[in-house]
Amino acid sequence: MVRRDVTQRRDEIIALLSENGSLSAADLSAQLSVSVQTIRTDLRNLDEAGFVQRRNGRVQLRQQGENIGYLPREGISRQEKQRIALAVKTLIPDRARMALGTGTTVETCARFLASHKDLFVASNSIHAVCALQHAPGVVVELAGGAVRMRDLDMIGASALEFFDKYCVDYAVFSCGGLSKSGRVMDYNSDEVTARKAIAKSARKSILVLDSTKSGLELACQTGHVWDYDIVVTGAVLPEPVLQNCARHDCVVIQV
Repeated sequence: MVRRDVTQRRDEIIALLSENGSLSAADLSAQLSVSVQTIRTDLRNLDEAGFVQRRNGRVQLRQQGENIGYLPREGISRQEKQRIALAVKTLIPDRARMALGTGTTVETCARFLASHKDLFVASNSIHAVCALQHAPGVVVELAGGAVRMRDLDMIGASALEFFDKYCVDYAVFSCGGLSKSGRVMDYNSDEVTARKAIAKSARKSILVLDSTKSGLELACQTGHVWDYDIVVTGAVLPEPVLQNCARHDCVVIQV
């Protein structure tokens, strides 16, 4: 049997379900080289956290109209998010003007960027602002409006008005999912509005997404992944999507 820590193993379970749709505990046991009993314990915990649903001896990722809570999301794909954040850190110099969106991947990027000097940051995420608290010389502008308490962020019309005031060098933001055809997906129209406003405020747009977002079909969609300048991800994107990215001068950085 292969030794893994619990977080890594559960990340691998989610990645396998993202790739294959639904699997049995025996399928996952064979692919991950761990006991069926261990897999069942992992699946029970993932089910309780809202990541998967079990039915008729098989398990699949939970499809829902709203993302799960912020805290459970922080523990998923943590190492991948750190690799994404390290790549973003190398793209952005000291004294850059930035816009930061919402979500756990963007918060991880903000934490890595906290070693940069004299950044200007506009954000609609309280988590991202807190991650930058000790960055030397940082200046932060935070969006106003109603706070979405589950995620401690501001989305929708307030985000649109906020980001419309700025012209920054880089925007770093995520999305709810990415379809197999390369469509960028979100859970609701307010998140779509916020993402479009953030991207529009910057000279260079950077979309960050971990592999659990790949192939995830959600209720709202707008635009394609190749509409952005840079995509940083741990996912292996389908070849037609990569070809379209190259055709539209969208740089894909796989970590």
